[in-house]
Amino acid sequence: MSPRSRSGAAASAPDGRSPVAENPIRLGTRGSALALAQARSVAARLPRTEIVEITTSGDRGSGPGDKSRFTKEIEEALLEGRIDIAIHSAKDVPAEIPDGLAISGVPAREDPRDAYVGDARSLEEVPEDARIGTSSLRRRSQLLALRPDLELIELRGNVDTRLRRLDAGDYDGLVLAAAGLRRLGRADRIAFEFEPAVLTPSPGQGALALETRRPGSGTSEPRPSFAASGSRSASSRQAAIPRSGSSPGSTAHGCRCAGSAAFPTARSGSATRSTATRAEPTSLRRSVGCWRSE
Repeated sequence: MSPRSRSGAAASAPDGRSPVAENPIRLGTRGSALALAQARSVAARLPRTEIVEITTSGDRGSGPGDKSRFTKEIEEALLEGRIDIAIHSAKDVPAEIPDGLAISGVPAREDPRDAYVGDARSLEEVPEDARIGTSSLRRRSQLLALRPDLELIELRGNVDTRLRRLDAGDYDGLVLAAAGLRRLGRADRIAFEFEPAVLTPSPGQGALALETRRPGSGTSEPRPSFAASGSRSASSRQAAIPRSGSSPGSTAHGCRCAGSAAFPTARSGSATRSTATRAEPTSLRRSVGCWRSE
C-alpha cells in the first residue's frame, strides 16, 4: 500500500505577509486514529509539515513475536529519505534500532499509567470473576497477581473497536493505556487509573519517540522544544530494560520511575524520578519478569 500524505498549514514569513517557501517536514506515522492524533500533536509544534501514513506489518496482523512490527516500515521510509521524522509510541520501539538512525527527541510525556474502563471505581470494586479484556501479557500477569479470580481475555483492535466491544457486553471491563484514551479525547471513559506501584506500566508508555537519520544525512531535525530532556532520559533508561532485544510491548516487562532522571508529563508538568530494579519473581503467573522499582 502506498503511503498517504496530509499537509499541515504553512508557516508565515517573519513579517507575517506570506508563507515561507520551503519544503514541508515529512512526518511518518502509522495510519491508526491514535497514531494520527500523536502525529498531529507533533505537527502542531513545527512550522510546516506533511503527515505521511505508512502501513506497518503490525497493522497487517503480524503477531507479537515480531519485535519491530510497528516500526520497521516507517524506519525503512526514513532510511530511504521518503520521510524526515518517524513518530513512534516509545513503548513500540525495539531496544535496538537500525544503523544510521537515532532517537532525536521525546516530547513531554502523557500520563504513563494504565486505566480501567468499566463500571468500578477501584480494582477492589471490579466484580468477582469479571471478564477483563486486554492484549498485554504484562497487564494480564500483574492483574492475575492482584486478582486471581479475574478472567483475562485476549482483546485486539484499535481503541474505539475495543470500547465498542465493551459497550456490546463482550467484556465487563478493559485495561488500556491512559495516554491513548486521553490523546483520542476518550478520557471520560476512564473509571480509574492504576498507580505505577500497583500496575507497573510498560517502559516508555505515554511517551512518543521521534526518530531521524543521524546528523550529516540531510534530514530535518526536531526543534529543541521537542526534546523534553527528562522525558528523553527516562524513556531511554526504560527502553534499555528489556535487553533481550524484544520490544517492551511484546513481553511482560514493566517499569516504574522512582530514582534519578526526572521527566515532565504533559498533563501536570510534574517530575517523576527514574531508576528500575527487577523484583524477584514469585511465580510465573504472579510476575513473569515484571520490573518494579524499590
